[in-house]
Amino acid sequence: MLTVLMVFDALVAIVLIAAILGQEPKSTGMGGMDGGNETVFSGKARGMDALLARVTVVFAVLFAVITITIARMTA
Repeated sequence: MLTVLMVFDALVAIVLIAAILGQEPKSTGMGGMDGGNETVFSGKARGMDALLARVTVVFAVLFAVITITIARMTA
């Protein structure tokens, strides 16, 4: 059972990484610190970005739950 959870945890981590890397940048990064128009909180995500944002949240929670479960099983 532990091995199955560890493999599933690794697969969830890979999907989570792909979902994060697939998202468009929300701001100009450090270059936007001068008060430019585009900020992290400007506008809502739409289309594929919105889907990837939801997938990221779901897989992040799933990853956390599986990792905590594995930790409790091994302790």
